[in-house]
Amino acid sequence: MRIRIVILVMISLMFAQSEQPYPPLELVSIPTAGTLPKGSYTYETILTKNGGVTPKLAVGLTDNLTFGFAYGIHNLIGDQKPDYNPQPGFIVKYRAYSETTKWPAIVLGLNTQGKGVWQETVKDTIQIDRYEQKALGFYITASKNWNMMGNLGVHLGFSKNTWENLDGDDNVNFFIGFDKELNRSFSLLLECDAALNDNDHEFEDLTFGRGKGYVNAALRWAVVPNVLVEINFNDIRKNSTIESKEVEYTNREIKIMYSESF
Repeated sequence: MRIRIVILVMISLMFAQSEQPYPPLELVSIPTAGTLPKGSYTYETILTKNGGVTPKLAVGLTDNLTFGFAYGIHNLIGDQKPDYNPQPGFIVKYRAYSETTKWPAIVLGLNTQGKGVWQETVKDTIQIDRYEQKALGFYITASKNWNMMGNLGVHLGFSKNTWENLDGDDNVNFFIGFDKELNRSFSLLLECDAALNDNDHEFEDLTFGRGKGYVNAALRWAVVPNVLVEINFNDIRKNSTIESKEVEYTNREIKIMYSESF
């Protein structure tokens, strides 16, 4: 069975012809310096654990300014009561400097959408309001691309979340990632979120990280010119805990993206 799957993937890689419509706005979860062209939009849906769905809409207001919002719903699929995030997340990206042959593109942004369930918990008289994995908050990202038998992109940046810090950990965070085109349809993505703002707390019985950072990977497929499908493998190092117990498996997600102009 595994041999058949490998053969099918290899055949798809050899004969797939669709191209990715725009530079990636994000890798698995960290932002790149890519923005949408003016008058275009991308609608994205992430299918997550426990029947969760996170739809996201981003619009290119200008070639250098992208605005969007996202909203998380958990237990939407299944037999439990749906759980909604208390507010939508907002995304703003402004490209301050375009990429040249020598210098990377630079983007300033804001992303208030964290990952996982929003938690409102009182622990040792401290009110903890935050996502399982904190939102990036304000950030700056630099991206540089090279043509090396298909595009190779390198992305790194710093972020600062100023509101999910009631756990006492409000450090500046760091992230880095890579994307590599295998052909015109398939790309490999790899990223590391150091989670420096989530590694110094004493709430081990809550669903937070354990100070090792998050390593994520994905395979992205341009099914047709304006539809991308992505298989995500989140938290490969198993950084998360659930009620003081370490997770046993990598978190898998499916992301579907549709892009169009108006």
